[in-house]
Amino acid sequence: MPTLGALHADAIEILESGKQRIAAEVAWGATKRATDALILARTGREPTGTGQTSGWMRGFARTGSSYALLRVRFQRRVGTLHANCFYFNNCPLPDLLELLIRETNAYIRQAEILAEA
Repeated sequence: MPTLGALHADAIEILESGKQRIAAEVAWGATKRATDALILARTGREPTGTGQTSGWMRGFARTGSSYALLRVRFQRRVGTLHANCFYFNNCPLPDLLELLIRETNAYIRQAEILAEA
């Protein structure tokens, strides 16, 4: 199983090859896996789907600003990368999409920090 860093690197490589939709979905996958790992570390439970992940993040957001910020970033990624870009082929402007994909590494790191807390 590839590491989260490897998934992020794959997303960058795919983006640079011009395949925006695929890059968005790979970055989304890294985001989802990082978030699920955070939830598993904090609760001992692994979410079975995006709805459960969103629910846990909603609950975590009530516990502090670090979680609230991560939740906002998670929701933006689920909406922009996963739903709009990948499923509906309605990707944002290339600069914004690239920024979201490149920032996935920072998202992963923040989730790891919160998981270790």
